[in-house]
Amino acid sequence: MKANENSRIALFTGTFDPFTTGHASVVRRALPLFDHLVIAVAVSERKHTQEEISERVAAIASLYEDDPRVSVRPYSDLTIDMARREGARFIVRGVRDVKDFEYERQQADINRQLSGVETVLLFTEPDLQSVSSTLVRELRFFGHDASQFIPKK
Repeated sequence: MKANENSRIALFTGTFDPFTTGHASVVRRALPLFDHLVIAVAVSERKHTQEEISERVAAIASLYEDDPRVSVRPYSDLTIDMARREGARFIVRGVRDVKDFEYERQQADINRQLSGVETVLLFTEPDLQSVSSTLVRELRFFGHDASQFIPKK
């Protein structure tokens, strides 16, 4: 989407290793709020990911390939730099608990101070409260089926 000063473009960032039903819920609930949502898949040197960045981007992109309001891109720099490149004025984050809230509040304050980008927090739906990428990776590691936590097209 070509950004203009009135476009409501938002970033939804994460490592998404893997992208879960919780992440998909955030996307679904964010879409009515914005003209375009960029799912920005982070390359993180601090996190050891199980799936390569190209695999994560492709898997997420396949879920939203029929929705022109969503694009999926990798990034490896600061979120505010990605926001500038994409013309995004908002960052969308999902919050499961108080710990997430405090972390996201601090990040939102810094991002706003440095760039003017606002953060929109969406609280997790109650039935998805326990879903996380870490949970999915752990279930898979021990040979359990985690497919109920992975969104399907």
